[in-house]
Amino acid sequence: MKGLLQRVSQARVEVAGEIVGAIDQGLLVLVGVEPQDDRASADRLLHKLLNYRVFSDAEGRMNYSVQDVQGGLLLVSQFTLAADTRKGLRPGFSTAAPPQQAAELFDYLVRQAREQWPQVATGRFGADMQVHLVNDGPVTLLLET
Repeated sequence: MKGLLQRVSQARVEVAGEIVGAIDQGLLVLVGVEPQDDRASADRLLHKLLNYRVFSDAEGRMNYSVQDVQGGLLLVSQFTLAADTRKGLRPGFSTAAPPQQAAELFDYLVRQAREQWPQVATGRFGADMQVHLVNDGPVTLLLET
């Protein structure tokens, strides 16, 4: 599983002009699912998301997690993260999980996140979404499990 983590001061997801998920300070995470991924992959990604230290302490060092700063977690499915871009000038998607598997694992990730953290918002799986964010730093990291 891949999670493109972005530290944000605010972020929201819109579908057809309606806000379906929003957070203030926290992490916007674009989630890509690959065929070999399973619930254990989702569990490892969630552990990293909740505990990864990307927020600054008083000295400006990244020593705080999203939990430490009481931030939000905005999870957005994005199958293009699993694209094969090694050859040619157009991405291939044979390396992305089939939609049913991806939806099941993404939903599992969201359920687990909501059990472990009170501030979880999401986009809408498979929808045409507009993602708005203010990247804080900017800080953007690719996490893989």
